[in-house]
Amino acid sequence: MKKLSFIFCSIIFFLGISCHNSFAQNPENWTKEQLVEPSALAKSIYLKQNDAIVFSVGPGAVIPNSIDIGMVKDERNMEKFKEEVDKLPKDTHIVIYCGCCPFEHCPNVRPAIAYLKNQSFTNYYLLDLPKNIKTDWIDKGYPVTKK
Repeated sequence: MKKLSFIFCSIIFFLGISCHNSFAQNPENWTKEQLVEPSALAKSIYLKQNDAIVFSVGPGAVIPNSIDIGMVKDERNMEKFKEEVDKLPKDTHIVIYCGCCPFEHCPNVRPAIAYLKNQSFTNYYLLDLPKNIKTDWIDKGYPVTKK
């Protein structure tokens, strides 16, 4: 009976590791220095001093004047993102955001950051939305697009 319990527990343990790894996201491909605080971006928008080109690489452009790319996990939207950024000088101030879910699960920010990095952009940032766009932007009363 003890041997059977051990085998059963071992199988459950290895299945758990396997499932966890299949849902795990790649490591972060940005640095802490590349994170933009939402309050800082909101302030620059309020003061009309935002010099960044802001791309929404998630399910919808919530932030005023951001370019709605769509979810770049979809190849068609990734191509749209590439076309847009390839028109820009490599030192353009770029901020990307998604906000569909917590960073550790987000399928959109990593491919966008990777593309900017691989194309030798030098002035790109990620809006720090660790939970989601609603919690970290909308609920704080930061500016949103009017529909």
